[in-house]
Amino acid sequence: MGSIQTGKRKLATGTLQIEVASSIADADAREWDSLVTASSTAAPDCASGNPFLLHAFLRALEESGSATAETGWMPRHLLLRDVDDTLVGALPCYLKSHSQGEYVFDHGWADAFERAGGRYYPKLQCSVPFTPATGPRLLAAKGEKRETWRRALLDGLEQVGEKLGISSAHITFMPRDEWELAGEAGYLLRTDQQFHWTNDGFSGFEDFLAGLSSRKRKNIRKEREAALAGNGIEIDWLSGDRLTEEVWDRFFEFYMDTGSRKWGRPYLTRPFYSMIGETMAERIVLMMARRDGRYIAGAINFIGDGTLFGRHWGCIEDHPFLHFEVCYYQAIDYAIAHGLKSVEAGAQGAHKLARGYLPVTTRSAHWIAHSGLRRAIEDYLHHERRQVEMESEALKRHGPFRKADNP
Repeated sequence: MGSIQTGKRKLATGTLQIEVASSIADADAREWDSLVTASSTAAPDCASGNPFLLHAFLRALEESGSATAETGWMPRHLLLRDVDDTLVGALPCYLKSHSQGEYVFDHGWADAFERAGGRYYPKLQCSVPFTPATGPRLLAAKGEKRETWRRALLDGLEQVGEKLGISSAHITFMPRDEWELAGEAGYLLRTDQQFHWTNDGFSGFEDFLAGLSSRKRKNIRKEREAALAGNGIEIDWLSGDRLTEEVWDRFFEFYMDTGSRKWGRPYLTRPFYSMIGETMAERIVLMMARRDGRYIAGAINFIGDGTLFGRHWGCIEDHPFLHFEVCYYQAIDYAIAHGLKSVEAGAQGAHKLARGYLPVTTRSAHWIAHSGLRRAIEDYLHHERRQVEMESEALKRHGPFRKADNP
């Protein structure tokens, strides 16, 4: 390895150099997105066309004031350059002063280390802020040196951590091949689970329901009826040029109301939505619930090449089962109508199982500087991984599908 830089300081690694960029704008958008494309197609267990790693999405997070030093997300992206200054690798990364907005929980690690006299924050977080969706993290160009470049990013992250004198670095929501590579490099390995829906070539929602157990099928029909007809609510799918500033105003109102009650302080700012509306409108669909001529609730989804990514929702009126309708059932309707292979409905939520979403393993890797803390976490993760595996197996056995169809 060679020289390191934050801002424009560099870390060298043989013929390679790692630049630590203080803004995604320091990376050329076309070069960055080419790495995203190359890495997405090379990860077999990643939903294709993950939109959250695109330069436009990350830039909107930063320039809208959502992911900044002031909010505890200081950009520190690793840019790996070859001897001719070509960008051959990258790692989206932030220096964090807290553990909010990550969806992989390490608050217990922080508390234990600080009770023992250590300083857990700041730490490095390699992820897409506020976005619990699996996607490539070790972005690398295609070619025979691809594995070398990915390993250089892992080595470089360690070196940056040591240079900054921080407690730890965390790479979250990784595809399996990157996770295994990180394990070979000495990172501690962690698993968790989410719930995803898979399209088995369904012709419509009723075709999907036909595969469920009788009780689950009846419950879903009742929920849909109660959420919509029972309240005089209709749903609009808004995308492209239908994402007007007025629509974003309404959606942001929902987001702020629900987010304030759920998190205390919502993560995203109003300008963020205008920015992604300008640059990514064709990759977004809002499910907006309308009653008496006005919108009262909505959920935002991002469209990948074969996957619909459900993100967050909000409402200003409470109605039974409206959350399930807007976030889960409308997503299934949309995926079937547009021939998408899957729906990823965000973090946690075993209640999704009864609605046709099955458990899927998520993965993260962790570099821990302090040897004592590392040993304690390593022991904890050994037991946690087994617990996650056992829970996933149990949930699959009690899945919503007819017994003959359960995986």
